[in-house]
Amino acid sequence: MNRYLATSLVALAAAIASPAFADDITPETTPFVSTATRADVQAQLGAFKQAGVNPWAQAYNPLATFASRQTRAQVTGEFLQSRDEVEALTAEDSGSFHLSQRNLAGAPVLAGQPQAAQ
Repeated sequence: MNRYLATSLVALAAAIASPAFADDITPETTPFVSTATRADVQAQLGAFKQAGVNPWAQAYNPLATFASRQTRAQVTGEFLQSRDEVEALTAEDSGSFHLSQRNLAGAPVLAGQPQAAQ
């Protein structure tokens, strides 16, 4: 019994003591190209300071002055409509039936679709 215990302890110690090989740090070789000029950034900073807003502050609340242009009923209706469409598109048939029932004027006619006589 002691021989098996000793062998198990040696194997466990070898597994724990084995080094972990982490990959080296790979420097990013793609040069950074800014989309804003220094003057743009300075203008934004000046606008933040003038408005008394610091977006990096702990107490920053971007919704403090938010005013919606839609009513609660409109937002609820849009949500319910999109929820039903998402449910139809992610159904068991991957939305095939829902897409086949849509009336898309000017949509291309695909193979296998009957075309109305003109």
